[in-house]
Amino acid sequence: MIRSIFFSPGKPTRTDISPEEFPRLIRDRRGLLWVDFISESPQVAEPILRGFGFHPLAIDDALVETHTPKIDDWGDYIYIVMNMMNYKHVEGVFESEIDELDIFLGRNYIITHHDQLLNAIEETWSACQRDERHVQDGADHLLYRIIDSLVLGYMPLIEQIDHQIDQIEDQVFDRPTRATLEQIFALKRILLSMRRILLPQREVLNKLARDEYRVIDPKDRIFFRDIYDHLVRLHDLNENLRDLVGGVMDTYLSVINNRMNEIMKTLAVITTLFMPITFVTGFFGMNFFEPVAQLFEWTSREVFGVTLVIMLGLPITMYIWMRHRTWL
Repeated sequence: MIRSIFFSPGKPTRTDISPEEFPRLIRDRRGLLWVDFISESPQVAEPILRGFGFHPLAIDDALVETHTPKIDDWGDYIYIVMNMMNYKHVEGVFESEIDELDIFLGRNYIITHHDQLLNAIEETWSACQRDERHVQDGADHLLYRIIDSLVLGYMPLIEQIDHQIDQIEDQVFDRPTRATLEQIFALKRILLSMRRILLPQREVLNKLARDEYRVIDPKDRIFFRDIYDHLVRLHDLNENLRDLVGGVMDTYLSVINNRMNEIMKTLAVITTLFMPITFVTGFFGMNFFEPVAQLFEWTSREVFGVTLVIMLGLPITMYIWMRHRTWL
């Protein structure tokens, strides 16, 4: 799907413009054209992008190849790659996938290309249709709004991860299960994926905020510096959450080891308590009902009673002795 919006001072805002008009509209220096490609095939998108005069390598990067966040300066336009993390929460486990957003920025136009619907694009697109003030400050300011919305999209995920870490901590001390371990590893994976995105995107915004580009007004660099500060904060939050998840993992392993030690302790106590009984029954079991060497008194009722007392008294005595030694 290809959609477009064109704003020119003193004229009504146009939408769903034919691609044949794009070269004419970008010659209007006072206007602003935004073209958005969604899941469009390279065969359809490539001729349109060539009409803007983009280099074949930049077009190939946008339509065919997959990149980590980066920025390329081509003089009259810049090519930017941003990544967005789409996630869902299924049965207590986070699942995520990375989507790429390709952006061409010129003096009076901006081209975006992505394979899936992105909330940052949809929110900015709706805002531009509702209020023309969002497009009156130029293409570079519109780029700021898109990236700012994209970066702010990480905050709900950060809050959900922080909330789930609190829940997992309660589970670890209450009743840890295999599902608890799966949730911990899912959090480690999504935080690692987020870190791989935030670091290069932070460098992209640092360049937009500090380097000189022909298509970016110097007075608008401060806006990109603000997004850079947000990314720095997000990276710090990501590192803190990774430390918390690592701590939860260590706590989980400690709790499991303590439970295993308690189980081994209980089994050792049971074995120890029954050892004297096993000895007594093993020794006398062969002699109560079939005397050996004329030892008839060993099978008398009195001896049988004494043996029962010993069998019952030894475990009780050993239990009291173990409690006195604080082994239990």
